[in-house]
Amino acid sequence: MICFPNCKINIGLNIFNKRDDGFHEIQSIFYPVPIRDALEISNSKETTISIYGAEIPGDPTSNLIYKAWELLAEEHHIGPITISLLKKIPSGGGLGGGSSDGSFMLNLLNGFFHLGLSMEKLEGYAAKLGSDCPFFINNKPAIVTGRGEYLRTLNLDLSGYHLLLVNPKIHISTKDAFQSITPRIKFELDINAIENLNFNYWKNYLTNDFEEPMLRKYPQIEFIERQIKDLGALYTSLSGTGSTYYGIFRDAPNTENLFPNCDVWKAKL
Repeated sequence: MICFPNCKINIGLNIFNKRDDGFHEIQSIFYPVPIRDALEISNSKETTISIYGAEIPGDPTSNLIYKAWELLAEEHHIGPITISLLKKIPSGGGLGGGSSDGSFMLNLLNGFFHLGLSMEKLEGYAAKLGSDCPFFINNKPAIVTGRGEYLRTLNLDLSGYHLLLVNPKIHISTKDAFQSITPRIKFELDINAIENLNFNYWKNYLTNDFEEPMLRKYPQIEFIERQIKDLGALYTSLSGTGSTYYGIFRDAPNTENLFPNCDVWKAKL
């Protein structure tokens, strides 16, 4: 059985107070993006994992897809499987690729072994895997709060717009990123302005708290930011705590020769 985990972009990312469990309160909008990995499982005598494509640091058994299998194997006694992952979404790019892989694995195992788990139950398992994981169970635009486990679905539709993502191949760890910011005071978002695509509101209020320190630290990202804005993007932002910078456009931008030594993706939403 095979599935194709997609990534997401953060439309705004605000960091508030630190919680008793050591995590910070966040507020962000997650929007699914059609850039995908490929994940396949099949029955086997023992569980193995093979990863191809983009390099993922660390032991493969520490990957969230393997941890998802361990989690369900412990509670539902599912059998061993062979796991194959073709990795296209960059690690450390702020696109949630690892979280998506883990959550899609939960959905895949649920269907493969006919477990009959509800979406609510799957979101609970996903929260055990990581902060961004619950979003990818339902995989629809949402305001994400708490440490990432509380979701409020939005009627947000960017269909027909063009997305440009540029990654300078810099891996930024979440831990390092959080050390660079100062938490802010909580504020409420204007849902109507968000859902009605008021891009002036987006520019002023849907900001990423990591963007300023990351642009200051990494000149490559600052260069990408200037180039995307010069192309006439309606909205631009750093995604998550990673190194991917993106722009939303009404028409497909011409990026020929603009971003040497970078990974560049274009998608019509």
